[in-house]
Amino acid sequence: MQLDFYGIGANLVGMLDRTITSFVRTDLKQKIVLISGPRQTGKTTLARNLSSSVDYLNYDAVSDRKRIVKQDWSRSVELVVFDELHKMKKWKGWLKGIFDTEGVTPQILVTGSARLDIAKRMGDSLAGRHFAFRLHPITLKELHQELPSSAPEKNFLTLLNHGGFPEPFFSSEPFFYERWRRSHLDLILRQDLLDTENVRQITQIELLIELLRGRVGSVVSYQSLAEDLQVDISTVKRWLIMLENLFVIFRLTPFSRNVARSLLKSSKFYFYDNGQVEGNEGAKFENLVANALLSHVHFEQDTKGRRVELCYLRNKDGDEIDFALVEKQKVTVMLEAKWSDATPSTAFLKLKPKDTHPQAVQLVAELDKEKDYPFGVSVRSAPQWLSVLSI
Repeated sequence: MQLDFYGIGANLVGMLDRTITSFVRTDLKQKIVLISGPRQTGKTTLARNLSSSVDYLNYDAVSDRKRIVKQDWSRSVELVVFDELHKMKKWKGWLKGIFDTEGVTPQILVTGSARLDIAKRMGDSLAGRHFAFRLHPITLKELHQELPSSAPEKNFLTLLNHGGFPEPFFSSEPFFYERWRRSHLDLILRQDLLDTENVRQITQIELLIELLRGRVGSVVSYQSLAEDLQVDISTVKRWLIMLENLFVIFRLTPFSRNVARSLLKSSKFYFYDNGQVEGNEGAKFENLVANALLSHVHFEQDTKGRRVELCYLRNKDGDEIDFALVEKQKVTVMLEAKWSDATPSTAFLKLKPKDTHPQAVQLVAELDKEKDYPFGVSVRSAPQWLSVLSI
């Protein structure tokens, strides 16, 4: 299939099967399934394509909200989908009651554009009654699996500049993404944020996002952000958590065997929407790699229960490796992202753990020839390597 720079046609938005689909279908037979993720990643499309017999109810719609409260959805369909249900007070306790009374006949799927675990403090738990999945923007691996004839290099360029949200990715209109990006972020801040948090400083939060757009890949100073925004550090940290909960950004912390100590250290922040990133090609590329790795890690956690995490490596001397996969508190993979530099980073040797032998890969966006070095570092073409990601 021939791609142009802007994508492969809007008619394919609903045709791309997502990698979690088969797992969701299996789990629906015995549990409530929760799917969370950024707005417009395709959760509703995925849900509607799971069955030809679906009753879809969106809590944002007044008519659907009344049906949800009255519990008068169809019991003759195969699947009932509750969208944005987390906006209902004590939704987990309500859902627990439905499950304990009716089971999964019909099957129950809950989707939401905010983290569905933010309501833990509300009371009743769904422990033992549900499985959870996170749907990410499209990645190179997903495109390779579902559209194997598409060119990885062209997919890479589209993801780099327009991100992996299905609608703008598959659009053939040159200026569609810029218009989409503006309305997408505005919807998150002026609807979802106000629905989940008591926030009045929308303008300052928009400024925080602008500041983060230029700091992708760098360790973020909370003090610096607080000074720029003229608020205290605790407010900055609270706003960052809110933006994480709404899937605007995600953070990586430096790996430490002392988990509490690691969380106290400074973090790096990346955007789910790769097109949000400002700066040189290197920053956009690092954000793209971060998205691909996080999607892979969440897939492994959600479908296999693997105890794998995504971090970065840094020592007291300032040597740093962009990404590390950590499983059971051991570094298994070290990854460095470079736009065109094929010379292995010296940080690989300085940060390599003494008690393990992790895979070490330098991903290069523009690479003439892949190489393997005797000290254990492989230099790989990023479009090709990310298309078959299997770590």
